[in-house]
Amino acid sequence: MKIKKLETFSNQFVGFVRLTADTGATGWGQVSAYNADITSRIVHRQVAPWVLGQGFDDLDDLLDLVKEREHKFPGSYLCRALCGLDTAIWDLRGKLAEKPVVSLLGGKPGRLRTYASSMRRDITPKEEAERFLRLRDAHGFDAFKFRVGAECGRNQDEWPGRTEKIIPTIRKALGDEVELLADGNSCFTPERAIEVGQMMQDNGMTHFEEPCPYWDLDQTRQVKEALSMDVSGGEQDCELALWKVMLGTGVVDIAQPDVCYMGGISRTLRVAQLAEAQDLPVTPHAANLSMVTLFTMHLLPALPNAGKYLEFSIEGPDYYPWQEGLFTTWPYSVRDGHVTIGEEPGWGLEPHPDWLSRSRYSMSEWDG
Repeated sequence: MKIKKLETFSNQFVGFVRLTADTGATGWGQVSAYNADITSRIVHRQVAPWVLGQGFDDLDDLLDLVKEREHKFPGSYLCRALCGLDTAIWDLRGKLAEKPVVSLLGGKPGRLRTYASSMRRDITPKEEAERFLRLRDAHGFDAFKFRVGAECGRNQDEWPGRTEKIIPTIRKALGDEVELLADGNSCFTPERAIEVGQMMQDNGMTHFEEPCPYWDLDQTRQVKEALSMDVSGGEQDCELALWKVMLGTGVVDIAQPDVCYMGGISRTLRVAQLAEAQDLPVTPHAANLSMVTLFTMHLLPALPNAGKYLEFSIEGPDYYPWQEGLFTTWPYSVRDGHVTIGEEPGWGLEPHPDWLSRSRYSMSEWDG
């Protein structure tokens, strides 16, 4: 079976990929969210020329081929585009086997624990605590993540005193029975990150994500070595060579690759294997309700070193209006703090025809 056609349907935020094999079989995937219209151009310019007419039984080799042929363009955009190819192939495989992707990966459909992940800094500590309480009562979440500092904030808070206020406010409101995580989004110097981490530890928190500029591994390692709580990172990192260094030199306690940023399921599995060799858990980054969270749902049960829970964005249309109307069915219902991975073949859903009709369309086809 060979790749006959790649089609992209995109806007600024989301880009879907439909792969058609020479047998007529099809699969749906997605490039990484954000600037997806640009990434979709990469699919046709720098991915399609190397994969059209090629077989895909050895998906790792095919993805490596693209990376090698495009060796002058390493980095994020190429990997974001490869995700569309990879995830469409997994969907096609699932449909042909009449199995969900999770089963192809060696896991089982069923329930998966989540943590409620806030993306917001434009919210007071009191408002965030009230929002978490509503979500706990409505959906049964027993773990929550909030934001500290400012994104790439050069040691500055979103507004003065917010970090010092939100840590004890959330803990007091939710009580000791709830797990609390925080994301620094590359804000702090090691010295300040350690101060913030100690505040977190004093409030019984368990997880500090990306405390320092993610590109400076030594800074993150300093924080990890100074704190007893878990320090995590890796969402931005898409190159396997860097992952080998990060995981092999003790930079983090928890690996957090993003399936879409990495280039799909197959490349993320390689990161998980590197982490397993270091006896480290994997809790992937999945910060919106496009297909990235669905991909992660299918991946986690197949990992022997899966982390405790799935990241689940709690931001709705008021914050991410572009998430509305993406799919024919909605796969993200949370009950008792868990989502359910269905038994439908492949990913178990397709983009909504109305959304596709409004998108920007491009196609590349093999004429063999």
